Amino acid sequence: MLDLERLRALHAVATHGTVSAAADALHVTTSAVSQQVAKLERETGQKLFERNGRGVRLTDAAELLVGHAGRILSLVEEAQADLEAHRGVVVGELAVASFPTAVRGLAPAALAQLRREHPQLRILLSESDPTESIPRALRGDLDLAIVQDWDNDPLALPEGLDRGTICVDIADAALPADHPLAYREDIALKELAGDRWISSTPGSICHEWLTYTLRSAGLEPVIDHMVYEYATQLALVAAGAGVSILPRLGRCDVPESVRIVPLRPALTRRIYAVWRTEAARRPAICAALDALRTAAGPSPDPLLSL
Repeated sequence: MLDLERLRALHAVATHGTVSAAADALHVTTSAVSQQVAKLERETGQKLFERNGRGVRLTDAAELLVGHAGRILSLVEEAQADLEAHRGVVVGELAVASFPTAVRGLAPAALAQLRREHPQLRILLSESDPTESIPRALRGDLDLAIVQDWDNDPLALPEGLDRGTICVDIADAALPADHPLAYREDIALKELAGDRWISSTPGSICHEWLTYTLRSAGLEPVIDHMVYEYATQLALVAAGAGVSILPRLGRCDVPESVRIVPLRPALTRRIYAVWRTEAARRPAICAALDALRTAAGPSPDPLLSL
């Protein structure tokens, strides 16, 4: 009979591309992964890997076995989730990744609630952009990913993932205090034509969204500065280096020389928790989603009550 842990090692190498990457995902040594695969080769009587430069290439036999391994591991995950649901106890570990503003704006209160209500649950939290956390959740490297999308740029999830809405967030313009529009009650995005912009780093979901949104409003973005943290963006706005759009969730202290001006119409984003379909019944996931929603507070979005 095929050993489950050996199949898991083979599947991890196929998923992550190298033995070392598979070892990182499984939280074991590269030697342990190599040994598991070597034992699987002896167990099946088939050669599973061939050297390919510095990496490895799966043989036809390995590709066949990986397909079966994926289905077997999904069934095991589903069985574990059903068993946890049957017990009704929130225990074990939950690997969670979130984009930075949700880490700052939601995670502290949510973690405090989970520690108080479910002391046998251990949360392993890391910071990750949705472009990275969604594939990790799909592979099973994460139990939960906290991600975002915008009303004008919806998020398409790959098959195999479910999601639950946590809250809705609003974004405002951040302007230097001496900007001509700094003391308006609200402004239209097109009124910022000709301004220079401060954005998140290239490749991040926020950078791509800003570029798309400005072009949709008829503005060709002139982005002078690209930094990931909102506190740094606000410092640059305070120095007169440009303007920015910043969501309200997790917003840090605003410098005195910066004015926050609402946009008309409002730019809104939705914050989601994402998990593998097979794990949907895990009490730990339900508890984490509940804690995140409590941390977010009341939402103006009527869909959350559905």
